[in-house]
Parts: sequence; C-alpha cells; structure tokens
Amino acid sequence: MKTRKILVAFLISAFAFTACDNDNDNQTQAQKEKPTIDKIELGLGNNEIGTIGEDFHFNAEVVAGDKIESVQIKIAQISTEKYSKVWSHEINWPQYTGAKNTTIHKHFDIPTDAPEGKYDFIIIIKDQNGTTLEVKKTLNIYAAGNLPVNPVSSTFTLFKNEDFFYRKGKYYKEGDSFKTGDKVMSQVTLTGVKGNGIMYLLLINKNAKHLPESVDQIDFTKVIVYDVYEHKDMAEVGTFSNVPFNASNNTFLREIPELFIGAQKDNNVPAQGITGTKAWASGTYVYMVVYKNTTYNINFSQSIEVPINL
Repeated sequence: MKTRKILVAFLISAFAFTACDNDNDNQTQAQKEKPTIDKIELGLGNNEIGTIGEDFHFNAEVVAGDKIESVQIKIAQISTEKYSKVWSHEINWPQYTGAKNTTIHKHFDIPTDAPEGKYDFIIIIKDQNGTTLEVKKTLNIYAAGNLPVNPVSSTFTLFKNEDFFYRKGKYYKEGDSFKTGDKVMSQVTLTGVKGNGIMYLLLINKNAKHLPESVDQIDFTKVIVYDVYEHKDMAEVGTFSNVPFNASNNTFLREIPELFIGAQKDNNVPAQGITGTKAWASGTYVYMVVYKNTTYNINFSQSIEVPINL
C-alpha cells in the first residue's frame, strides 16, 4: 500500500512538472519577437504593376526579432481570378541571412512566360529564432502593349553652352565636363503618356547617394532641379516634352530652360537655394529625368553621368 502511494505521488509530481515545462515552452515561444517589415514598394512609386519581360522594382525595410534566416517572395495566382495558364514564380535572397535589419532593394525581370492578371505578391521573412512573418500584397501584371500608359524617352538631350553634350545615347566629346559659368540646357521628350503627369529634370552629386526612381522618392535637399514641367488632361496617348514643339508652324511653345553651373538658385517652382548638401562641388553628377503619371501612378526614370569641375 505504501509503495502504491509513493508511485501515485511520483506520477502526480511528474505530470505537474511536465505541464509546467510545456507552459514555459509555450510562454517562451510566445515571447519571441517576430520580424517586422515597413516601407514596402511593389513597382516604381509602389504602383503594384509589373510588366512582362521588363524590370520590376521591389523595396522593403526589415527588422528581425533575432536575426534573419531567409527572405523569399512568391508571386501566386488567386483562386478567384482567371488566367491564360497556370503559373507562379518565387525568388530567394540568401544574402540577407544573419542580418539584424536590412533594406531589401531589388530589381528583377517579370518572366516572359508570365500570363497577365492580378496576383498575390507574398513576402516571407523567416527568423533564426523560429518565427515567421508573411505579408500578402496585390500585384497586377500586364503585357507592355496593354499598359494604360507606358512612358519611354524618345529624346534625351543635354547641351553645354548651346553645343551638344549628350545626344542619341552618346557623349559628343569623350572626357568633356562642365565648369563654373557653363550653361546647362536640356530637352527631354517622352512618348506613351496621357492623362496627367509631371516631369523633373535633376542634377545630383553622386556623393549624395540619392538616385530617386520615382517622383515620390525625390529628396529636394539633395537635388538641383534643372526643370519641372507638367501635362494635364491628355485625352489620347501621345508625347510630352519640356520643350514642346508646334509642327504646324515650326515654333517652340516653351523656351528651353537655362541653368548656369555655380548658380545660387535652381529652377524649381519656387526656386530653391543651391546650398547645404546640394551645394555645387567638383565631381561626378547624375543628370536624370524622373516622371510620374499621376493619373495611372506609373513612373519612369533615366539617367546619365555628368562630370563637373568647378
């Protein structure tokens, strides 16, 4: 009888210890911090649009609970949508393993075999502490010919003192540079636009480490605005230029803007002082067009390098 009582007491004690241990395990798991994610951008300007066979922009800021184990994205079809064929896509980026926090800034092509349609864009962050974060966004994939607008440059020309500096994809004088007092002029024409849109033409010192891919990303404390120009209420797809031309009477409808190297103010509206982090300096600059179609939330950018020797 005494042996039986001892055995029962042992079993009760063992059960209590196991239950307590399980509670501790559950509590420890619950206390582990999951990864967090912020500032997600799908497509330029976060327009949630991908074009088949063309470059796609993805950005996100991730903070791990402990350290990142893996980063993966999946593009998956939605059961309630219709597609021309079954298709999916996934990418893993192992270079983020072991990081505590990171900015994921990636460009990749939407595969040429992707059918058009509305998709789930799934971001999966696994932590080394065993937790997982999964975020689902919407991505619309188009063939280029079916985009509501598809801005591309047909003219990207930069002048130095009335002479060509860059035209038709090449520099006119290899090794040439701008100097203090030189006059900067430029004409940029985009095709495939309609509705409303705005274009910025910018000079940015490469040391600023700032290359905006969309208008919403422009940090005006780091850029010199050569020109800013808008189009409004374009009913049909057509061209848009910062120096519009009337072919019927061979006249320009807007004077080409001028900006002198070393100027105290830029051509923004209103004009901004060229001081502080964007003050003139010798070095390599980036000259770029950044355009946003505000009707369809589609962005375009293009750039070249420009040496400046004050």
